[in-house]
Amino acid sequence: MYSNNNGASGNVQQRRKPTTRSRSKQQLQQCTSENVIEKNQTNGAQNERLHFRGSSKDVALSTPLLPRSRSTTSAINTPSPLCCNGGLSILNCCRDVNCHLNAPLRGSVDSSHSRRSESRQSSLAATPTPTPKQASPSPTTSERSRSCSRSRSRSCSCDGRLVDCHKHNAAAATAAASTPQFTVNLSIDLFSWALFLLAFCTRFYKLATPPHIVFDELHYGKYIAHYMRNIFFFDQHPPLGKQLIAGLASFAGYDGNYTFTRIGAAYAPDVPIFWLRFIPALCGSLLAPAVYRLLLEARLHRWAAALGGLLVVLDNSLLTQSRFVLMESMLLLASTLGIACLLRFQRSRLGSLQWLCSGSAAGVLLACAGSVKYIGFLALALAGYLLCRHLWQLLYDASLTNRQLWMHALSRLLLFAGIPLAVYVGVFYVHFRTLHRAGPHDSIMTSAFQASLEGGLASITSGQPLAVVHGSQITLRHTHGRTCWLHSHAAVYPVRYKDKRGSSHQQQVTCYSFKDVNNWWIVKRPQRDDLVVGDQPDVIQHGDVIQLVHGITSRALNSHDVAAPMTPQCQEVSCYIDYEIKMAGELLWRVEILNRHSEGDSWHAIKSEIRLVHESTGAALKFSGRQLPDWGFNQHEVVADRDQVHEDSIWNVEEHRYTKTQDQRERERQLLSAEMIPTRRTKLSFWAKLWELQTKMFWHGKHVQAHMYSSLPHEWPLMDKGIAYWLDAQSSAQIYLLGNVLIWYTASGGILVYAALLAFYAVRRRRLCFDVSQYEWQRFLTAGDTFFVGYLMHYLPYFFVDHTLFLHNYLPAFVFKLLLLCFVVEHVDYLLRRHCTGRAVHLVRIYRLALLLWLLAVCSVFATFLPLSYGARKMTIEEVRRLRWKDTWDFILQKNYALN
Repeated sequence: MYSNNNGASGNVQQRRKPTTRSRSKQQLQQCTSENVIEKNQTNGAQNERLHFRGSSKDVALSTPLLPRSRSTTSAINTPSPLCCNGGLSILNCCRDVNCHLNAPLRGSVDSSHSRRSESRQSSLAATPTPTPKQASPSPTTSERSRSCSRSRSRSCSCDGRLVDCHKHNAAAATAAASTPQFTVNLSIDLFSWALFLLAFCTRFYKLATPPHIVFDELHYGKYIAHYMRNIFFFDQHPPLGKQLIAGLASFAGYDGNYTFTRIGAAYAPDVPIFWLRFIPALCGSLLAPAVYRLLLEARLHRWAAALGGLLVVLDNSLLTQSRFVLMESMLLLASTLGIACLLRFQRSRLGSLQWLCSGSAAGVLLACAGSVKYIGFLALALAGYLLCRHLWQLLYDASLTNRQLWMHALSRLLLFAGIPLAVYVGVFYVHFRTLHRAGPHDSIMTSAFQASLEGGLASITSGQPLAVVHGSQITLRHTHGRTCWLHSHAAVYPVRYKDKRGSSHQQQVTCYSFKDVNNWWIVKRPQRDDLVVGDQPDVIQHGDVIQLVHGITSRALNSHDVAAPMTPQCQEVSCYIDYEIKMAGELLWRVEILNRHSEGDSWHAIKSEIRLVHESTGAALKFSGRQLPDWGFNQHEVVADRDQVHEDSIWNVEEHRYTKTQDQRERERQLLSAEMIPTRRTKLSFWAKLWELQTKMFWHGKHVQAHMYSSLPHEWPLMDKGIAYWLDAQSSAQIYLLGNVLIWYTASGGILVYAALLAFYAVRRRRLCFDVSQYEWQRFLTAGDTFFVGYLMHYLPYFFVDHTLFLHNYLPAFVFKLLLLCFVVEHVDYLLRRHCTGRAVHLVRIYRLALLLWLLAVCSVFATFLPLSYGARKMTIEEVRRLRWKDTWDFILQKNYALN
């Protein structure tokens, strides 16, 4: 018996060997668990449960009171999550009612908060600190409570912040309950304001200089002038940026009467140059703090985020592009802010005010980026990629129900598909409401679109018959693609072509791009000889067979099995001449109305889209797109193609009237004196106009075939070629688009460094070697998903574009490359601090010193190339030559001086 007691006491002494801190922590957990069980027994509050997501604590703390077993003890003694004050949380251990761990118990805590605090303080005050003595193998409940109180008092004395926090919260709650207060917290980020002011000074310095048209101001200035006068124009990019500039210019008193003739032409004195360039310069100034905010949202340190904003200020290409009537600064600002709001949205709680505001702002900003230029929709595609990755990660969260997952998916679809679509459509609604007058770009649109504009070809149907009948005089317009009309003249095809092929030597039929009297044709029923419209018009229906008689030469449209002059695989189309060589004319054509489901089976002017199918051969009348040689007056070829289903085989009646006389001379006189320009317009629905304009913008935009300053995508990262924007007429002063060489080359190296680190980390982690912390690894992946993928999405598509490209097309990708460079700089600093210890800590200092020297060199390069960004100082030939750091930079010198 004695030996057993010695053994028991020895065991107790052996358990007392750990330190005082660990002993008090174990006693605190044991005591608190017993208090929990006693409280549940006394109050019967089994419904007060604290949920710990994804752990076994839910089972331990929510189970009704059971006899204390080994499994229950082990479950209760498992480590708990941390409270908001840093302490261990065991069923409302933290007394802060705002703590996230007390959310399920907030209602019960509020009612019993004061009572618990009083009892806890009295127990702490009444319990003396006992002297240590030998413990028994099975301590009683009172001893356990005393030891628990002793350990709790020690823990509170060790961490005074816990008691102070409780007292502060209680005092604050009492004051808030007694006296209602309304407070406004105002925080100012000095870095953000400093970056904005620095960028503002560089962008607005001599903004109205030079007072001449600079590069694409020639085109955008014309569009803004059309907005001022409500004249319709066609541009292959969305109109939001031009609308913003035109709106501000209208407030400045600009009437749009200035004619933009050529690059370098001087502006008229009444043109508000400063206000025309104000919005691009303001957006360029806001880009620096926007980049700073985006880097902070990506969880970079403040110094790295400030470095990113400073590099935006010190890049010459971004400076040059922000100072003139150009769209890139607005595009870059909207894209950057949209991605920043998206990152904040993904970290917000579903349904919260921050979640709603951040998501809505991201959707609106990304839509604005796409509504300035179509390249902005690549930022929206990047947002879609980030959202899909985030949703994929949410699928692994077992605490989310299926309903919550559906809410996440549908809300993202609404915010990032519905809102951008609404913004995009709204921009074009304003566009159509503003531009309601006919202008020089009308001819590229269909006849129905032109008929909806005031003046020009407006409202043809109001002054002419609608239904096409036997005896109708019509002009047939090529509906889609190039604007031209079915045309014929007295000239005939040559007997032999250059390739020795023979022709029918019949009258030529072409497609002519201008209004002309030879564009008129008369519709005729084959079984009738007259061409006059009677009292009861004979309406042409879908599927009817007709003949088309040329109005001036009175010869009928014909086709036969003879190869076309420029497209031998198709049939020749001609006007039949009877040479009395036993070659009968094949003059019958079948009318097929393609949109009869909306316009009906009757052939109508303007809106009915038809296909004319040759009855004898089954070939459709088609615009081939080929240009005829001199013998065809360089007009476009018209053929008959057996492949009927083609966009170029669609035609529509544009001008239309009824034949009133049978006399041919009288008909010719009426045709020659006919009014070509109606004066009133008809209505076309907004959705029809939107659809037509979108198809024209996507497929029939104007493309510059060649330009001496065009470049290829592989030349952009190292800036092999710039763009001459403006040249002074009296000196070699000029504006030339070039970036900061040091920033561009370093950023290109940053892309390679990140790609190498990504491959290295991926291989090492597959082998369970973790070189960075989990937090840093998540930051590394976030930077890759946002910046590295964003760079690739904005850069790689240009390799598949068949258009003339320029250096400014690279600027959206360059911004993402700049963002990635800031992360790489910070990550290298992290690696050096993590792995360089002891004497190697000097490497960290050397790295930071090199970073400062590099930044000073960036400032020096920026200042060196400022004359090419501002164009405000006259330059000599030698000064321009000294700035030619690469042989591929084609600067312009007055009087044709060579650079070498």
